[in-house]
Amino acid sequence: MGSPNRGTPSRTSPTPTGAAADVPVSAAPRSGLRRAVTACAVTVGASLVATSLVAAAPAPAATTSHAGAAAAPVVPSAVTPEQEATLERYAADTYDSLAAMTDPATGLPADNIGGALDPATRSAYTSPTNIGGYLWSTVMARDLGIVTADEAYDLMSTTLATVDGLDRHEPSGMFYNWYDPATGDRVRSWPGDGAVVEQFLSSVDNGWLAAALRVVAEAEPRLADEATAIYDDMNFGVYYNADALPDRGLGLLRGGFWDEKQTEGSVPGDYLGTGQDVYYTGHHYDTTVSETRIATYLGIAEGDVPPETYYATWRTFPSTCDWAWQESRPSGVTRTYLGVDVFEGAYSYRGMSIVPGWGGSMFEALMPDMLVPESEWGPTSWGVNHPLVVEAQKQHGLDEAGYGYWGFSPASNPFGGYAEYGVDQLGMRDDGYLSDGVTNVDVDSFGCAEGTNPDPEYQDGVVTPHASFLGLSYDPEGVLANLDGLESDFDSYGPGGFYDAIAVRSGTVAQTYLSLDQSMIMAAIGNYLTDGSLQDYFVDDQLEASLRPLMEAEVFSASAEAVVPVLTTPATGTVLTDPRTTFSGTGEPGAELTVTATPTGDVAALAVQTLCTAPVDADGAWSCDGQTTLAPGTYALAISTTSTAGVTTPGEVDVTVEVAAAPTEEPTPPAPTDPAPTDPAPAPETTAPVAPTPGGGAADGAAPDRDLAQTGADGTVPLVGVAVLSVLLGSAAVYLVRRRRLV
Repeated sequence: MGSPNRGTPSRTSPTPTGAAADVPVSAAPRSGLRRAVTACAVTVGASLVATSLVAAAPAPAATTSHAGAAAAPVVPSAVTPEQEATLERYAADTYDSLAAMTDPATGLPADNIGGALDPATRSAYTSPTNIGGYLWSTVMARDLGIVTADEAYDLMSTTLATVDGLDRHEPSGMFYNWYDPATGDRVRSWPGDGAVVEQFLSSVDNGWLAAALRVVAEAEPRLADEATAIYDDMNFGVYYNADALPDRGLGLLRGGFWDEKQTEGSVPGDYLGTGQDVYYTGHHYDTTVSETRIATYLGIAEGDVPPETYYATWRTFPSTCDWAWQESRPSGVTRTYLGVDVFEGAYSYRGMSIVPGWGGSMFEALMPDMLVPESEWGPTSWGVNHPLVVEAQKQHGLDEAGYGYWGFSPASNPFGGYAEYGVDQLGMRDDGYLSDGVTNVDVDSFGCAEGTNPDPEYQDGVVTPHASFLGLSYDPEGVLANLDGLESDFDSYGPGGFYDAIAVRSGTVAQTYLSLDQSMIMAAIGNYLTDGSLQDYFVDDQLEASLRPLMEAEVFSASAEAVVPVLTTPATGTVLTDPRTTFSGTGEPGAELTVTATPTGDVAALAVQTLCTAPVDADGAWSCDGQTTLAPGTYALAISTTSTAGVTTPGEVDVTVEVAAAPTEEPTPPAPTDPAPTDPAPAPETTAPVAPTPGGGAADGAAPDRDLAQTGADGTVPLVGVAVLSVLLGSAAVYLVRRRRLV
């Protein structure tokens, strides 16, 4: 859905240094053809992979259970006909709640409604996100047979007509955050307490509405012109601060802006160059696993935001003690894409390595995946991380916290109000989104700080059904079992489907329905039962050509289990006689590899010796030279890696070292001499030296091949040494003769 007034057929994207990267970014009008990987997409993908530093082999750690072997793709099991009927029932009831929230005159849904679906309990405010969710939910309701095609057309036509007349920020085409669903007017004072509502325009809320407009334009051709006209006026460049990361030459999206100056906390700016400032939030959206990435996706697809922005956000914060305030210390390695260095960090959680969100909720991780086929396009990034997030949420609820149920995301607080729920250890924020609202896990930051609450006792956990539904494509059996338990064990299901949240230990239920949460349920069920049709409607060739290569090139440091280090040299079964050799193999990228020798047998009492250490590079390879001299004996070789998160993983090695004892030196026997003379005549004062035998061998009378106390370089007795020895022996003989004569 390219915008004729903003798009160009192609352009060359500048790198942070200003040099042109060889990555054409398409901005052509939408073709409406889903899934076709165009020539443009192939060109972008080839260029991007060529300019990144990600090697194709060996297989990266993010997709391996042991280095060099690719993990099997996640293939969800098919549901039974009975389970499919259950999902259809859930969808029909859920859509009933959305229909009850919606004003029939304006087609605008309220933000929430009471559990009895009484129109009098509709909230008096709604948002762009709520409107977008209602639109895609109506498309899914049509595809699932809940409403007819004509009914869906009428409903969406009413909504689009109202949306087209809503107040907007004219230079950017963006929508304000709160409208009255009964009139379409902006909300200027908060219902109930009358507090002034500052006129804010959120980047992520506008992202969800824009996403829904794309869906409607593709799913209902009769409304394509209306939906496209509104969409094409929305310019996400209004949120893009090109100077957000000046030290890296990269930009980010702001959280949003006000059209009037704020008393504090706002930053004036004019990113579209209109000549009139707006007043931006002081923060940017700078984490990768966040629902806010939907706005970045749309900005990149439409050419409003450069593609490098995709790599500008944090996967985790750096693994240094300067960042020890984050939830835990990450492990990982730095990779480069489009000239952008990216620290591919991950948190260790119950044996898995997972790229965390800000708070640790399902919404942050999986909501954009309802529209963008992230797992398909990013098999070594999102395709690894998404199922791990689902598994981690499941393990937290069922095992770690012992709630018996799972699915944690921001939702209604069963005890009143609204709260942010999640799995604390899956979020970078130090106090996270807490699954029970009160228990803050604080684990060790390896080498930096000691955790103060690493193994807490959890209280009354709050489970929200929509979070479980978001995992449907990755664990349908687990999701359906969880939902069945919630429905049968609590008073958690009403005329509009599941109520918004349940405190599972006290049984307290938030008997209300939230528009956004219900629309997430519709998206999840619709995608699952119609083979990803919501994604099909959202994606066109242009968007795929812009985003798929970015995701396809990236390698997260996520893995389902520890990456076991492997020794490839020396080969299995080798017996070394000298440990001072080169060792090499594979392991977890970014970890420190250690080769050790463990004494066995007669020398088992000796200490384990470290032969060498080496960092594992980004491709999972390592090499080091043994430096240690070992005492005689037999040793078993061992290897292990230790990540910056403090996780040590041993490898399996079948290599031994046999160090032989040094040769034992035998004493040199004295050289033979002539018998003492019997002639009474005086013996001469000296005797001639005994010459060595020809060929440099031992002196006469010496046993051949016998070691001598001292030998030359060629194993012969030096002539000078023989001469000296002979003189000494001769002198001794003369002395003895003289003594006898004197006596």
